[in-house]
Amino acid sequence: MIKLSILGTGNVATHLFKAFLQADGVKVVEVVGRNEEALSKFATQVQTSSDFSVLADADIYIIAVSDNSIKTVSELLTDKNKLVAHTSGSTPMEELSRHKRSGVFYPLQTFSSSNPVDFSKVPICVEAKNEEDLNLLKELGARISESVYEIGTEERRSLHLAAVFVNNFTNHLYHIGAQICEENKVPFKILAPLIQETAKKIETLSPYAAQTGPARRNDSKTITKHLEQIKNPEFKTVYELLSKSIQTTYGKEL
Repeated sequence: MIKLSILGTGNVATHLFKAFLQADGVKVVEVVGRNEEALSKFATQVQTSSDFSVLADADIYIIAVSDNSIKTVSELLTDKNKLVAHTSGSTPMEELSRHKRSGVFYPLQTFSSSNPVDFSKVPICVEAKNEEDLNLLKELGARISESVYEIGTEERRSLHLAAVFVNNFTNHLYHIGAQICEENKVPFKILAPLIQETAKKIETLSPYAAQTGPARRNDSKTITKHLEQIKNPEFKTVYELLSKSIQTTYGKEL
């Protein structure tokens, strides 16, 4: 049985808590956080506390807080002989350097409070100072996910950067598309099958091979018409920048 203490009450902490609660061979002994209201949603299922300096006994202490708070929370922990791991994609393991045993347990997924997550499909990237702790984190990951990877700090940061492009930036493009639909009184939901098919294509094609559209075809006439249609200057800049990037990628000039 792997005993866990989860430090944090945000989206990542909440989704991890739910996944571990259902996992075989894992016991969450405590959830710790500074927000009393946020802690209340865990209180009916597990011991909770707002005191980071006095923690329940556990095998692993998982710091699932914002990147800016990782070091602060780490410094509040008084027992330096326990395995402490953070869940950040972009924060180096060295942020936990004051602990003799430290690691990373990074679930590569987007988390929203209202959307359930199937953790069996979520890749878990792990890293640790020593082999024994690395194996412990791998074992923990395998209890909730089918995909556990040993990934070093630099590789993990590269993955996180790539994730910003394929997730955060893509979602912002959805927002732009939704705004254009709203301005022109057409339902955004009509685009849902297109969005789903585009995402599905990369299961069998590389993103390079899957690219379509006017910039890929070097269709300057359509591009010009689109730019004339766009009223928001920021959206126009995004359109121009992405079109130029696509045409450069495929050896064409805008």
